[in-house]
Amino acid sequence: MNVSALFIKRPVTTTLIMLGVIVFGAMAYRQLPVSDLPTIDFPTINVNAGMPGASPETMASAVALPLEKQFASIAGLNSINSTSSLGRSNIVLQFDLSRNIDAAAQDVQSMIARAQRQLPPQMPAPPSFQKVNPGDQPVMMLVLRSATMPMATLDEYAETTMAQRISMVSGVAQVQVYGASKYAVRVAVDPKKLAAHGIGIDEVASAISNANVNLPTGTMYGDKTFVVQTNGQLMKAQAYAPMIIAYRGSNPVRLDDVSHVFDGIEDDKQTGWFKGERAIMLPILKQPGTNVVAVVDAVKALLPTLREQLPASVSLDTRFDRSASIRDSVHDVKFTLILTVCLVVLVIFVFLRNVSATIIPSLALPASIVGTFSVMYLLDYSLDNLSLMALTLCVGFVVDDAIVMLENIVRHMEMGKAPMRAAYDGSKEIAFTVVSMTISLTAVFIPVLFMGGIVGRLLHEFAVTIGVAILVSGFVSISLTPMLASRFLRPPHAQRHGFVYNAIEAMFRSWLRLYDWTLRGSLRFHVVPMAISIALLVGTWFLFQQVPKGFLPSEDQGRFSISTEAVQGISLDEMTRHQLQVAEIIAKDPNVAQYQIQVGSGGGGGGGGLNTGRLMVELKPRAERQLSVDQLIANLRPKLSQIPGIRAYMTNQPPINLGGQGGARSLYQFTLQDTDTAELYHWAPVFEQKVRELPGIEDVSSDLQVKNPQVQIDLNREKIAALGLTVNQVETALYNAYGTRQVSQIFAPNNQYQVIMQVAPEFQRDPSALSMLYVRSSAGSLIPLDTVVKVKTDAGPLSVSHTGQLPSVTISFNLRPGVALGDAVDAVQQTAAATLPSTIATSFQGTAQAFQDSLHGLGLILIMAIVVIYIVLGILYESFTHPLTILSGLPSAGFGALLTLLIFKTELSLYAFVGVIMLVGLVKKNGIMMVDFAVEAQRQHGKSPREAIHEACLVRFRPIMMTTMAALVGTLPIAMGFGSGAEARRPLGLAVVGGLLVSQLLTLYITPVYYVYIEGARLWLAGRRRIPGDTTRRDVHGAPAEAALTIPNIESSRGRA
Repeated sequence: MNVSALFIKRPVTTTLIMLGVIVFGAMAYRQLPVSDLPTIDFPTINVNAGMPGASPETMASAVALPLEKQFASIAGLNSINSTSSLGRSNIVLQFDLSRNIDAAAQDVQSMIARAQRQLPPQMPAPPSFQKVNPGDQPVMMLVLRSATMPMATLDEYAETTMAQRISMVSGVAQVQVYGASKYAVRVAVDPKKLAAHGIGIDEVASAISNANVNLPTGTMYGDKTFVVQTNGQLMKAQAYAPMIIAYRGSNPVRLDDVSHVFDGIEDDKQTGWFKGERAIMLPILKQPGTNVVAVVDAVKALLPTLREQLPASVSLDTRFDRSASIRDSVHDVKFTLILTVCLVVLVIFVFLRNVSATIIPSLALPASIVGTFSVMYLLDYSLDNLSLMALTLCVGFVVDDAIVMLENIVRHMEMGKAPMRAAYDGSKEIAFTVVSMTISLTAVFIPVLFMGGIVGRLLHEFAVTIGVAILVSGFVSISLTPMLASRFLRPPHAQRHGFVYNAIEAMFRSWLRLYDWTLRGSLRFHVVPMAISIALLVGTWFLFQQVPKGFLPSEDQGRFSISTEAVQGISLDEMTRHQLQVAEIIAKDPNVAQYQIQVGSGGGGGGGGLNTGRLMVELKPRAERQLSVDQLIANLRPKLSQIPGIRAYMTNQPPINLGGQGGARSLYQFTLQDTDTAELYHWAPVFEQKVRELPGIEDVSSDLQVKNPQVQIDLNREKIAALGLTVNQVETALYNAYGTRQVSQIFAPNNQYQVIMQVAPEFQRDPSALSMLYVRSSAGSLIPLDTVVKVKTDAGPLSVSHTGQLPSVTISFNLRPGVALGDAVDAVQQTAAATLPSTIATSFQGTAQAFQDSLHGLGLILIMAIVVIYIVLGILYESFTHPLTILSGLPSAGFGALLTLLIFKTELSLYAFVGVIMLVGLVKKNGIMMVDFAVEAQRQHGKSPREAIHEACLVRFRPIMMTTMAALVGTLPIAMGFGSGAEARRPLGLAVVGGLLVSQLLTLYITPVYYVYIEGARLWLAGRRRIPGDTTRRDVHGAPAEAALTIPNIESSRGRA
């Protein structure tokens, strides 16, 4: 049966089908979203709980732990990580990728409600939760700054004018506000004045709470309906100042008599800077599946309107625009795609030296690539680096099928056949080979579709895109290619050729003669190719052990982050001074375009305390700077290390965030867990120091912060009871004084604000100020606090971390240039095994954990790809042995790929491993073309295996060279690494190019020898199973191995090979 005959007979139908594929593909292309990577949703929920003034230990034991115990029963929960710091706890719940985030959110909400009875009543609000995606980065970040406007007013513009308007833009999911300085009425109490008036601090809190109320007051019904409304709310500080809090004698004591009441901000322990001014940042997150470029353009279109609504003293800046790097990266990939197409077409022309013959297989390129866009649109894929890289790689081998088909038709025309007859006969003869090549190459990516986890999500889109392009190219090869060949090709003998054509033809003939001579030698001395094959297999295993292993290659995205840490207990002013010193060094670097500073709570790594900060640095475009991100980090590291009193940890953030501990200051994390906190806190610093001494690791830090100065108050319970007090009264007085207590709430038309009370700053600088506090007893007298307590100072935790409900310490680290992640992971594990006691459990987090999982997953995928190829080829050839012959070139491909990575000092990363998997499909194409022709020669002409494979190799020499060269030049631009994001694509290109180069040379000799051995053994076994005396002729005839190799006039009878 000739599948192509239908298309050859109906040229109009064939043309319209191809036109439809291209038209619908072009329409789909215009609607595909543009992104940097495939959309990966990590079902993650952040739970936040606050109790102002509570110590980290209190927050961990009284708030975080009860919540964690409830969350642990939720189905599909992979990990629970919590960090408790001063006055707040943050719990990160990461679910299985298959878990529906909305259903998980409902479970979290119900568990919070169940845990509510176990939480402290002093919490001003129940815990809140938010669905987040750690793998999704902001698409844009805006900055509001002003040199004259109060921060509270600036925050009001950020939260109302900016955030609310931008959140309504199509495609925007959320607008966050960082460095928020929300308005609050602050009451700074003077303990001396309180004592002079005989007033306890608890009376002040109660008076403020009772004076500012917003209760329902009802409705009056008569001839008219009246809504009863009171002015029970006090909105500004000036309204609170004259408030009467008590009477002493007949004289009222007002609030401003004992305190300073002023309009301030809710959180005065954090600050943000941009271009030398206090600033508020607004990161903008997109909805899943939306076009990053379109969302950014829509926000930019709104900015002129927003600027008109802002006062002249307020500046609105764009600090970060993710679409810029995406545009550059996608543009560079498109350029690589166009360059690859041109190179592949040039290769076809060099081999065929005929314009019409070159155009015919080249038409498979636009049909395959553009046709793939339709499927991408139907599957909700995007135009990102992975999908475009898949299409770029396709260019090198989607033309293979068309080349094989066209070359066979040309060969029949060289026999003297008319174009129409040559198209019929040539397509019938080669159709099965084309189908085998297409199906088997597509089958390589089937196991990838079954991969779970993050790696599977990353590669699904890549596998489907490349698989669809291959299938479309196979269809084009058996339909459009023979139809066009039957109409537009001219017989070779009817053409006159020039000097260049004849010179190239003479070169090809010399190559063929050389190959014929060397092939005869390899078949004669067959032990040598077999020995080389075994050596390659052993060498491949050896190289796999030697090549450095990585996960995701480092990319130059034009930005990096700096996390800073100072001594525990440092003040906000001193930390800000240190941070500005770091910024001063950054600003002097000519590669830096701009930077943003955050200091204090939420500002940096670890627990987000006052001793942490963060800088986000934006670089100039790559063409305008001399150094890459990694080079700039290495250049700045010694400069920043000279700043006294602060440590700076610089990280080139990966294109996708794989979770891990949110407070980590470096890219890779290793977590220690233990039920005994004393043992954990003893061994964690020891292990941290051991990790610092490892040669390939730098920027080592720990989230263990247990040296923060603290005031330890020992209660004398007997005295407390004797004086008519309770422990609750004493701790409530302390909370009122130092807990930044929210004593009341203001409900404005557009927002809610807090009234915050604490003692004045001058009474917080020294523990001796505790003696000025008084507590009213049940008898009505004021009792000095220092009469019922003993005060001493010591050190305590600044933050407390839990992993899986157990106390934990996370060690973070970065890699030195040239060090592979696999080597670092092994070194850290060996250090942990040699240092830590068995009672401490260890595990990697985030990227390092994903790397460990990928080592097992990718190896299994490679094995499954080979198994799938064997199954498909066995089905196609109805043979157990032919697939072994076809796959005999795999060791040479693996050897070449790994050797190339070693030579170019490139890691075997995730992308490089994809290249190795692709080689499984590419290399077997040569074997298919050889084996398919040899099997046909045995069946149709009764030739021996040795004769058949020899003739097959010579006849298929030209298409093998053409397809291999097309694949090589198609991958070469990726291997050379052009443009933005080339660092990620280059390992894949190097693996494919290296594997193809070595396998192309060796499989031309190894595969024929395997064929002779395996086919000879099969025929020997078949002969032994024959009935004695049976001389019936079989479909496949054997011949002794010593049979003469007489192949009469291959070039004339079989055409030019």
